[in-house]
Amino acid sequence: MTSQSAGRFGLVGSGWRSEFFVRLARQLPERLSVSGVVTRSRERGAEVEAAWGVPTFRSVGEMLAAGRPEFVIPSVPWPVTPEVTKELVGFGVPVLAETPPAADLEGLRDLWSAVGSSGLVQVAEQYSYMPGHAARLALVREGIIGQVTSAQISSTHLYHAVSLIRHLLGAGFGETTVTARSFTAPLADPLSRDGWTGDSTPKEAATTIATLEFAEGMGLYDFTDNQWWNPLRARRVVVRGSLGEIVDDSVVRLADPRTPVESRLMRRQTGIDLNLEGRELDHISFDGRVVYRNDHRGAHFSEDDLAVVSLLCRMISWCRGEAPEPYSLADGCQDHLIGLAIEESLRTGAGVTTGREAWAR
Repeated sequence: MTSQSAGRFGLVGSGWRSEFFVRLARQLPERLSVSGVVTRSRERGAEVEAAWGVPTFRSVGEMLAAGRPEFVIPSVPWPVTPEVTKELVGFGVPVLAETPPAADLEGLRDLWSAVGSSGLVQVAEQYSYMPGHAARLALVREGIIGQVTSAQISSTHLYHAVSLIRHLLGAGFGETTVTARSFTAPLADPLSRDGWTGDSTPKEAATTIATLEFAEGMGLYDFTDNQWWNPLRARRVVVRGSLGEIVDDSVVRLADPRTPVESRLMRRQTGIDLNLEGRELDHISFDGRVVYRNDHRGAHFSEDDLAVVSLLCRMISWCRGEAPEPYSLADGCQDHLIGLAIEESLRTGAGVTTGREAWAR
């Protein structure tokens, strides 16, 4: 985002995700501001205005008439997202749709048919902007490990994991063959989005393993229930290439035909011991050079916050014609298409091959 003025965005919906976006704008007022929030009722609007300090409206048209934002985020339940997206495109407003942009394959096809050609819709898929993933992607795109042939993600679920696998492989929109299996095992689950439970009793948790066969290489999907929050299950990333591999923060590759070498992605984290700069990520380096830098020092964002803020700032720059699209609707549709194939393979016990859809490019 090169322009100095803060980018303005609006929100439709007043749930926890909307509050998340409002909080980020409040922490970064020189870059982001919220023009308003559309709520169903006047009563809920009053609650939001008191708690969040932003104006509320009863309709999209009312919000746009009061002061047109640069884009709008429909932060609403899955079944409603496509309808709100279509309404916003009807007003000619750029949209940052939540993930997934529609609930099912029929919904994806209908949404693409309605707004795909508008060029106004992006998707709020932030995982490739998370610092660690962004650093790995930078190395992959430099060719540090040669041609990438497989990517294994054990971190997050369905379309988010598919997004990472596709980006690491450089996979496009061709057919993908998916084979998935699930098994259950006892696992304590002491932490959720609502906080610590105080319960260490093991409960049955499902783990899904799926292979994703792309023309560009193979993906391996591995996800356990509540893996996002459960501190007893780590996150793992393995990217294999023709000249080496990346395993989490370790990078092995050939320096010459007889010399395999290992380096690490190194994080500079401030606020530790006698460092008084504030507790946050400063940068990630590789062999003495920075491959990811926190552009929002002083806001004390978590790494997930940094990913979402990067996406929001790129959305503003795209709306102003200063940068490429941050995450296209076509990519968001393809990610969810493959995520749906994982679920279908689990239901049927058979492999599923996706077709080439209208959003392929």
